[in-house]
Amino acid sequence: MAIIRLTKEFKFETAHALDNYDGLCKHIHGHSYKLFITVAGEPCKDSSNPKLGMVMDFGELKKIVNTGIVDPLDHALLLRDTEQNRALAESKDEKFYKTTLVPYQPTCENMITAMVELLHKELPSKVTLKEVTLYETASSKAAWRVEDQA
Repeated sequence: MAIIRLTKEFKFETAHALDNYDGLCKHIHGHSYKLFITVAGEPCKDSSNPKLGMVMDFGELKKIVNTGIVDPLDHALLLRDTEQNRALAESKDEKFYKTTLVPYQPTCENMITAMVELLHKELPSKVTLKEVTLYETASSKAAWRVEDQA
């Protein structure tokens, strides 16, 4: 049995602000995120299956990640769900139309945790989520790896 890992890269632009932060990131600012999703599994051996030889169709992975992560976050303003931020998100100002409130401080670490939770729900059972890496800048990233989990 050969277990093969597949990795797909995604890119999106998102703004955020960190509530009560003691540095510049308390202000609204944006990042050009790069996201790498790695799954593993055994390639299909069923010769009658159109997915013969595939662990998972890259198109299926792309659809899952775009629908659940990229499309909602791309060109959005990500803010922690607080009373003050709720008022901003509910304003009729067109500039804040794509404001997404989240139940966590929108750090790279917390974003990746939310992504992992979503992927665990959406990925087919025949594959295992192995790694999720999120670059916030060209030189700063967070990574979740299955082997690090207790």
